[in-house]
Amino acid sequence: MKTLISAVVVAAALVVPVASFAQSNQPVTRAQVRAELVQLEKAGYNPAGDHATYPANIQAAQARVDAQDGTAQAANSGYGAPIAGSSQAGRPMSGNDRHSIYFGN
Repeated sequence: MKTLISAVVVAAALVVPVASFAQSNQPVTRAQVRAELVQLEKAGYNPAGDHATYPANIQAAQARVDAQDGTAQAANSGYGAPIAGSSQAGRPMSGNDRHSIYFGN
C-alpha cells in the first residue's frame, strides 16, 4: 500500500510541471488585435472594402506588413531554407510509365 501511495505522489509531482508548462500561452488581447488591424489598415487593407476579393486583400496587406517588419525572410527565421524542388502531384501519367513491365500488377 505504501508503494502505491509513493508511486502516485511521484507521478503527481511529475505531471504538475508538465501541465503548467502546456498552459503558458496567453490569449490574444483586444488591444493586440486592434493594433494588428491598425497596422493592416496602414498597409492598405480596408475591412469595409470589396468582400469578393477578401482573401487576396488581407494576404497582400499581411505580406506588406511582414516585409516592413522583416519577418518575411524564411531563411533567417529558424524554420529552414526555402524549398528548392517541386513535386509532380496532380500531373498526368507520362507515356513511358504505361508500358512498364510492372503495369497492371
